[in-house]
Amino acid sequence: MAVNYVCRHCRTFIGRIDAPDISEERLGFHFLTPSERRDIIAYNSSGEITVRITCDYCRENLEDHPELSLLANPLQ
Repeated sequence: MAVNYVCRHCRTFIGRIDAPDISEERLGFHFLTPSERRDIIAYNSSGEITVRITCDYCRENLEDHPELSLLANPLQ
C-alpha cells in the first residue's frame, strides 16, 4: 500500500510511504472519527491513499494570519 501526504492548502507533495506491511492502524487512522476520515483521507482505484495535512509553511502562515482560515483556499 502506498500513502501519499499532500498539503490540504497549497497542495504541495510532502512525502510518501510505500510499504507492503503498512496498515491504517500503524498510521493511526483508526483514531480518527468518520467525519475526520472523510475530510483527511482519500482512496483511489489503484489502492493508494492520499492524506491531506497542513505543511509547515501553511501552518506558520495560518498561525500568523488566522483570518486566512475563513477563505476556502487561503494559500493556494
